[in-house]
Amino acid sequence: MRRLALIVVIVAVLAGGLFWVTRPKPLPVVVSEVGTGKVEATLANTRAGTVEACQRTKLSTIMGGRIEILAVKEGDKVKKGQLLLKLWNDDQQANAGLAQAQVVLAAKRSEEACIAAVNAENEARRQAELRAKGFVSSSREESARTDAEVRRAACNTARADIAQAEARLKATRSEQGRVSLYAPFDGTVAKIVGELGEYSTPSPPGVPTPPAIDLIDDSCLYVKAPMDEVDAPKIVPGQPVRITLDALPGKVLAGKVRRVAPYVSAVEKQARTVDIEVDFVTPTEADGLLVGYSADVEIIRDTREQVLRIPTAALQEGSKVLVYNPDSSKLEARVVKAGVANWEYTEILDGLKAGERIATSLERAGIKAGAKVTPEEKK
Repeated sequence: MRRLALIVVIVAVLAGGLFWVTRPKPLPVVVSEVGTGKVEATLANTRAGTVEACQRTKLSTIMGGRIEILAVKEGDKVKKGQLLLKLWNDDQQANAGLAQAQVVLAAKRSEEACIAAVNAENEARRQAELRAKGFVSSSREESARTDAEVRRAACNTARADIAQAEARLKATRSEQGRVSLYAPFDGTVAKIVGELGEYSTPSPPGVPTPPAIDLIDDSCLYVKAPMDEVDAPKIVPGQPVRITLDALPGKVLAGKVRRVAPYVSAVEKQARTVDIEVDFVTPTEADGLLVGYSADVEIIRDTREQVLRIPTAALQEGSKVLVYNPDSSKLEARVVKAGVANWEYTEILDGLKAGERIATSLERAGIKAGAKVTPEEKK
């Protein structure tokens, strides 16, 4: 009996040791205490936005030709109406000179014809007076009157020739405008395609030829960003926006929605998006930004102050959270009622109390309802 009892004790000790070694160990889990604070309902862009200039134009001459005058360099500040580029146009200038000479010639001929018309009209009146006194025949009077009418018609034709010559001169001058580029507004020359003496080719329809001069007005900037088509109906002009830029890490600029595009853009291999335009609330904060900077926007739709909130990462499908029970050291599933939410925090309307702790490291293996865990506090 003693030997049997000893065997039983030994087996029990071995079984207990085996159980102790192989028992499931508590899983480490990050928990967060349910507290109060501010929660905002926000929308963020799906892809990086871009800093754009309020005015930007890519200029090309109407006709091609050799660059004769390149009056600016890249980076130059220019004023509205300033000459930027001009092509060789000696032939047009020669035609303009010829048209000017034709205007002068037509004016001289008109003067000559009209003087002759006045003299013929005076002669016709004298012949009419002499015919009334019986000194000349009626045929002589009629001949003088006819000559006066012919010369008056010649005078009118000569005046019409002046108008025609002036119109031709105007046409040649307008042709000269086809080879020159002038700044349509105050701005900065961003890029020039072509060098002095090179041939500049205008962009024909359907052919993406680079423009001769890219001119931007960097005194007025805004942000253009693509938003998911699902979020588009929730966006309206006037909503406040937070703007962040990779070029200014840690800095947040205040913005305001200016425009929501009235159509959806379909980009290959990308989700369908709707472009929005965001103005800077304080334009001076945008001073020094470069056109083309990448920017992210966060639209603030609603704000809740001092409400019960949890990290959004702790919320599972079906509005469930895993609550840590300190008595059993286990996680318990609980359904909650969520309110306003963003990527960081979610408002809790019902189901939790301040001070309770919930699991946030849901990506760890074995973290589920009923699991025995060891909490790691996270503020």
